[in-house]
Amino acid sequence: MYSPSRKDFISLTLSDPHSHNYNNGKHRRQSCWRKWKQLSRLQRSIILFLLALLLIFGLLLYPSIAEQWRGLSVKEAWFTPNDMELKPIGPDVKPVLDLAIGRPPVPVLRPAAGPDVGADPVLEPKGPNIPILAKPPTKLQSFVHPQKKSFPNKRGPPNIQKYGNVSDTARGGKQEQERVQDGETEDKEKTIVSWRGAIIEADQATEPPPSVIEKEGAVVSALAKPADTAPLEVSAGTEDRLEAVREAFRHAWKGYKDHAWGHDELKPISKSFGEWFGLGLTLIDSLDTMWVMGLKEEFTEARDWVEKELSFNKNVDVNLFETTIRVLGGLLSTYHLTGDQLFLDKAKDLGSRLMPAFKTPSKIPFSDVNIGKGTAHPPRWTSDSTLAEVTSIQLEFRELSRLTQEAQYQEAVNEVMKLVHSLPGKQDGLVPMFINTNSGQFTHKGVFTLGARADSYYEYLLKQWIQGGKTEDVLLEDYLQAMEGVKKHLVRQTGPGRLTFVGELSHNRFNPKMDHLVCFLPGTLALGAHNGLPGDHMDLAVQLMETCHEMYVQMETGLSPEIAHFNLQASDGHDVVVKPADRHNLLRPETVESLFYMYRFTKDTKYRDWGWEILKNFNKYAKVSSGGYTSINNVRDPVNPGPRDKMESFFLGETLKYLYLLFSDDTELLSLEKFIFNTEAHPLPIWPSPPK
Repeated sequence: MYSPSRKDFISLTLSDPHSHNYNNGKHRRQSCWRKWKQLSRLQRSIILFLLALLLIFGLLLYPSIAEQWRGLSVKEAWFTPNDMELKPIGPDVKPVLDLAIGRPPVPVLRPAAGPDVGADPVLEPKGPNIPILAKPPTKLQSFVHPQKKSFPNKRGPPNIQKYGNVSDTARGGKQEQERVQDGETEDKEKTIVSWRGAIIEADQATEPPPSVIEKEGAVVSALAKPADTAPLEVSAGTEDRLEAVREAFRHAWKGYKDHAWGHDELKPISKSFGEWFGLGLTLIDSLDTMWVMGLKEEFTEARDWVEKELSFNKNVDVNLFETTIRVLGGLLSTYHLTGDQLFLDKAKDLGSRLMPAFKTPSKIPFSDVNIGKGTAHPPRWTSDSTLAEVTSIQLEFRELSRLTQEAQYQEAVNEVMKLVHSLPGKQDGLVPMFINTNSGQFTHKGVFTLGARADSYYEYLLKQWIQGGKTEDVLLEDYLQAMEGVKKHLVRQTGPGRLTFVGELSHNRFNPKMDHLVCFLPGTLALGAHNGLPGDHMDLAVQLMETCHEMYVQMETGLSPEIAHFNLQASDGHDVVVKPADRHNLLRPETVESLFYMYRFTKDTKYRDWGWEILKNFNKYAKVSSGGYTSINNVRDPVNPGPRDKMESFFLGETLKYLYLLFSDDTELLSLEKFIFNTEAHPLPIWPSPPK
């Protein structure tokens, strides 16, 4: 038996007057020192020697590490020009039916025998090989993502989505929004509409900046090097400029091939991809661009993917408008340029899968269609479709009917135009931005813009008239009336510099706000004047082209913001005012598109020079060293423009194509007497005039 243990000490718990616990930290520090003193002299000497050695190595390595962080690596790239002349090919086919409203159909002719399937393009070398050395960047540019409030980065399917408002978006193309009625919303949340691949908020920017947290890990390595400066310090010769555009395409294509092959979009900073519909949007959007530029190797590998990998038999919702202008339009134009039956077969397959969208009470199509299930629906939160979405699919569906001799495609889109033509709610030819798929009536009346959600309606009025051989008088009448409405209600001049611009009208209140998307208008006006419309259309085109140019040159990066506001006051201030939320640039094509038309019709070399400066600034601020180009957040900050880590498909499908055509001296290359471009820059043939 053990006796209880004896205790010969007293336990105390000490605390200070402010209730801070006493932890005897001094005793622990003394214990560490005692352990150090317990080491032998040899052990202590070795430890001190190693620490000193590490310090010396750190000091020696610091300069090289710091230089790598600054991205001061010198890179060389050589260009080999391969300018080729395109010989367009197209079947001699008559329209299935005449689109003039109320006009009887014209006789139907079967397609004439086309060229051999898979035949090689007829290409002729146009110039000597000119090596151009890429010079290293002369300035240190660091892409540091601004620490802004993060927003959900939503993509498609493009239609109206819930989203928060920020300020006073953009098109279709290539994620975007609308104010419901003069500042009011249907409920407490604003809606957005996806438009040409960028989100538009209520009277505001197209797409919120990506989340910093989401991209932080992937972006760090890419941000170590600034965007490369392109080798553009060369003479302004045609061949030099053409090759610079080709090299820009090759660089963009390299990024897509390396990191996003077969997917919809490249994320060049994080070296990954984004998926919208899973249809290889960038690849298909780029097919005819590669053909026009004579990039045969790149075209061949893309064609192989279309033949072996592209399938529309998948359970996925796609946006009717975006899929039509990018995929259907891209396939049809490539078929016409190459004569390759593969592309027409794919176009027929896709067209038939899009038709369920038109099964609505009003015949106004739903915005979304499941191409695998054969079902269609509006967005979950509305039964409205965007007006531009339902009136900017006509060129493609009409051409599909002409090629297949199946009238259903043309009849469906013709019904839409008939209905819109007769609807109440217009103002001197200007149309509201939304239309209800159940009632077939305009909604959110009283708001008129030539920017997002309405722009390509006006463009397609003129282009359908030209496509059909200038026989559909109702389309021409609607277009002429609309242009008069634009001049009457939307055209104004700034106070300081007397710049002419196109604003917006909201319930008779003028807003001096102009989307970059509106810069399609100078080219469209010039195209109309070239086809016999009033000469004052060309006068307005010249004035608006100047304004679109100023939207670039007045920015510190030389790149236009997504949205500009204009100063109406007679003062010494700036003409162009940009709100912080509108300062992003998505590599959009509208300005270079209009520059192309203006140069083709006037031969004024200043339009080429303006396009050249835009290309140089894309290379300076948007080019990513590892491949690809990125949209940027801030066109007013040349030091930190802020990459958004996204290359829209329309940069290859439209922007670079129009730049190439702008610099080409060959007016027969996609002649404007033979081709009409859809709103995604895919050329479709102008139909032969019917016999009288």
